[in-house]
Amino acid sequence: MARSSLQKLKILYVMDYLLHSTDEEHPASIEQLAAYLEQHGISAQRKSLYDDIEALRVFGLDIVKTNRGRHYGYYAASREFELPELKLLVDSVQSSKFITHKKTLTLIKKIEKLASVYEAQQLQRQVYVHNRIKTMNESIYYNVDAIHNGISRGVKIRFKYFDITVEKKRSYRKNGEFYTVSPYALTWDDQNYYMVAFDSEAGMIKHYRVDKMSDIAETDEPRDGWEAYKALDMAAYSKMIFGMFSGEPEPVRMRFDERLAGAVLDKLGQDVIFMRDGDGYFRVTANVVASPQFFAWIFGLGEQAQILGPAEVARRMKSHTEAVLRLYGQEK
Repeated sequence: MARSSLQKLKILYVMDYLLHSTDEEHPASIEQLAAYLEQHGISAQRKSLYDDIEALRVFGLDIVKTNRGRHYGYYAASREFELPELKLLVDSVQSSKFITHKKTLTLIKKIEKLASVYEAQQLQRQVYVHNRIKTMNESIYYNVDAIHNGISRGVKIRFKYFDITVEKKRSYRKNGEFYTVSPYALTWDDQNYYMVAFDSEAGMIKHYRVDKMSDIAETDEPRDGWEAYKALDMAAYSKMIFGMFSGEPEPVRMRFDERLAGAVLDKLGQDVIFMRDGDGYFRVTANVVASPQFFAWIFGLGEQAQILGPAEVARRMKSHTEAVLRLYGQEK
């Protein structure tokens, strides 16, 4: 590109340098800005750089002039994202199970570009999350995009659905035939992404793990099941479906040690009502799907949690516990 043409880009290079190479601890002098421009084949007089900085201020860039002894300089005091916000984004990406390790590194590199080169060093952090296992399905990002397109266009989508075998290979359900459903929402449960959709054949709302979907494609067929979805309270739906196991929710009465109040609120939601029950205990009634995941949650709380009713749910909890106990009841 001719040098005269590059001159038109001067103010853009100045803005780029201030945003990515300066902060409060690392201001840039006029000489540094001029040297940076020279590296890109752009000449600059001191007055023109002052004019550029003022123009960027008028444009809305928060540029601060600092004086430190005999030295002075300019730096970008604020950006679209503050450093604590970027750290939060990095931590969220690091701790998300459904984001693969490869994509995690890519996303963090992009997030780093939203900070100065000096602040970016603070974003190169490792977050350790108990029981976090990164998914291996790289296509999940394209799956999410395809589902969103189907939702925004108001059409059905089709896809194949699979499980993972002991050999760590895909085993497609329905002999590899396509599922065709009406997508309505995406929800995040226990570090997994799920699509909530209406299944016309079954006449009901179902959910599917996004990382177990493949060959997703939109159709030209309009969605149906709007009335069923409209009647669904997504917040309540996510709370009552433990581990996204399907089934009919029902009111279950439970008793907990008061030390579990926070854990119960985290799992069942902030709107559940606690009733004192003796010294150090409380009762709660919540609509849940009495699935193996629900029983596992109760079991994991040990003697501090108990299902009181309905009697059938308590019986199933007992059967579930006895079945597990039988695995360890005989010496081999």
